[in-house]
Amino acid sequence: MQSILQAVQQAYLGTRERAVVVLEGWDTAGKGGVVRRLGWVLDPRSFKVHPISAPSSHEKGKHYLQRFWEKLPEHGQIVVFDRSWYGRVLVERVEGFATKREWRRGFEEINQFERLLVQDGVRIAKIFLQISPGEQIRRFKDRMNNPLKRWKLSYEDFRNRERWADYEIAIEDMMEKTSTKRAPWYLVPTNDKLFGRIAAFKILIDRLGKGVSLEPRPLDSKIAERAAQLFDLA
Repeated sequence: MQSILQAVQQAYLGTRERAVVVLEGWDTAGKGGVVRRLGWVLDPRSFKVHPISAPSSHEKGKHYLQRFWEKLPEHGQIVVFDRSWYGRVLVERVEGFATKREWRRGFEEINQFERLLVQDGVRIAKIFLQISPGEQIRRFKDRMNNPLKRWKLSYEDFRNRERWADYEIAIEDMMEKTSTKRAPWYLVPTNDKLFGRIAAFKILIDRLGKGVSLEPRPLDSKIAERAAQLFDLA
């Protein structure tokens, strides 16, 4: 699968093809693991990752989608959003950072945003990583006990855990109202990390590689001619 993803990326180079990968999921569900493995596979010159945190004071003064417009891929690029504009209908909704009117309006705004991207030729792959409450507790304990993983823990992780039921409702609403034919959601179970990563890679291959020729490009005739000249001189 890694070689196929590499072929997809190479097929994009020098073309108008570009793609957006949206990664959402529960805390400890494995978003970082998926991102790391994509980074091992793909060439960083046309692959970018945007880890999304709370908006800055400057960003708060603009429409919430503004900061995402600025991070969209150029031609030939694949861009991953580690959390995304879906914060409006998830964390901002649950934690009260957006009013009820704002987050309800967010569903249609997001659908319109993604519709514009698809119409402009951007491929979108949206993956939500799902784990059970018990598995999340086990991973929290593992991070606490492992000095190399403690940096991943934050106070917000435990606060979010206390509102599991509220987040479940928000996630269900998000899936129902923003999973469209042009940009469907894929729910990936990740209690088994290896299974989750393989499933995520398969989804990316399907969404990003559909209709793209993965055959190696023929050698440019001008390059071949010049190379022959140089070899002859040697």
